[in-house]
Amino acid sequence: MADNARAKKLADLIREVVAEKLLRGVKDPRLGTHVTITDTRVTGDLREATVFYTVYGDDEDRAAAAAGLESAKGVLRSAVGSAAGTKFTPTLTFIADALPENAKTIEDLLDKARASDAAVREVSSGATFAGEADPYKKPGDEDDATE
Repeated sequence: MADNARAKKLADLIREVVAEKLLRGVKDPRLGTHVTITDTRVTGDLREATVFYTVYGDDEDRAAAAAGLESAKGVLRSAVGSAAGTKFTPTLTFIADALPENAKTIEDLLDKARASDAAVREVSSGATFAGEADPYKKPGDEDDATE
């Protein structure tokens, strides 16, 4: 079993090689500038690599990019094998990264919170304090009734 530093180094190399090969080596029109490699993870035994990617475009572009990556898997694995120089080239699995959807969900929640804060701010703009403006007792404010 390989150590984590070696797996991390191989994952970084795979990410760079796959991104470069997609940009310059693969002539599939479904790929190229539309696909961005976001992360790569390698198992501890260095046998399998998971490549996470995002696609700029709509659902149709995402489906086309997934099909293009599956068809280019052999070419990409060959490029990784020649660059890595390891005894066994890891198998590549491509997974669409959920980061854009998560970011969109977070943005929607933040917009909802901003709207709620604005509504509360609007309602409280003309409100007054229930008691005095400064409810804390200060020395010398009151006459001492204990004397």
